Amino acid sequence: MKAILLYGHGARNPEWAQPFQRIRDAIKLRDPRALVEPGFLELMRPSFEEGVACLVDQGATHIVVVPIFMAAGSHVKKDLPRLAADAMDRHAGLHIDLAAPVGEVDSVLAAMADYAMNAQPATP
Repeated sequence: MKAILLYGHGARNPEWAQPFQRIRDAIKLRDPRALVEPGFLELMRPSFEEGVACLVDQGATHIVVVPIFMAAGSHVKKDLPRLAADAMDRHAGLHIDLAAPVGEVDSVLAAMADYAMNAQPATP
């Protein structure tokens, strides 16, 4: 069964993770049966491995990791492949694919350009 892991860096402020929950909720609205969880590199839970384990416990055998990053820096190019390989070693029969960071996807960049062209001041 296919699942999605929303991979993020993590932060000390718990509010930083709210967009991940909103993305998860949007996916679940489109497909209530979808298996989707966050997994953070550091400072937050669930960790990457905890997110993977949660998906495996729900029946996932194939996970697509979606990096919620603007670009592929060292956390995407170096840390993520190592985390994915370690997870596949720990979970027999699990296959993990790595998607491009969201900030490198044309449709996401177009949505950000649309937003920037129509941006209004943030409400305090």
